[in-house]
Amino acid sequence: MFSRAINNSTKIALSIPQFANELFALTDQNRSMLRQWLPWLDNTLEPKDTRNFISQQLAQFAQSKALHTTLFHHGNIAGVLAFNSIDSSNKTGHIGYWLGADFHGKGIMTECVKDLMEIGEKYFSLQRFEIRCAVENTKSRAIPERLGFKEEGTLRRVEKVNELWYDHVVYGKLTNKLAPH
Repeated sequence: MFSRAINNSTKIALSIPQFANELFALTDQNRSMLRQWLPWLDNTLEPKDTRNFISQQLAQFAQSKALHTTLFHHGNIAGVLAFNSIDSSNKTGHIGYWLGADFHGKGIMTECVKDLMEIGEKYFSLQRFEIRCAVENTKSRAIPERLGFKEEGTLRRVEKVNELWYDHVVYGKLTNKLAPH
């Protein structure tokens, strides 16, 4: 199984069905916080929903179309980090993440996203990374801003969560590789 140490206390691992119960428990524990931003939450009602999602992600990974990892901090599942999609034609990785509330404010996700970009560049030959966040989601927006992503614009009413429409800020970051013109 793919696993990678970020530092002495944090690692990421390829999400596998064996993580489903603990990951669902973290999701359920943080449901009220996550529900504001994540449209899939109301369809994740029991561990089997998480297990099915992980199985779908593994199928996407097998085709090099996505990479879903589980984030561990001091041995406990703390959240997830993913290339929600990998556009191999354009060498672009679309990054998504969430972290349990007990793990906020420690710089964990910033370090992990930075590492995920290294994985994307080395193993998927990605030359561009993109993160989209709801305009109002300041905690999520802080990560690309800390990592030197460029704010590229705002997409209006692109995601409906709990009957509310959200605008998304699009952040992009290019690698040092020069792509042919």
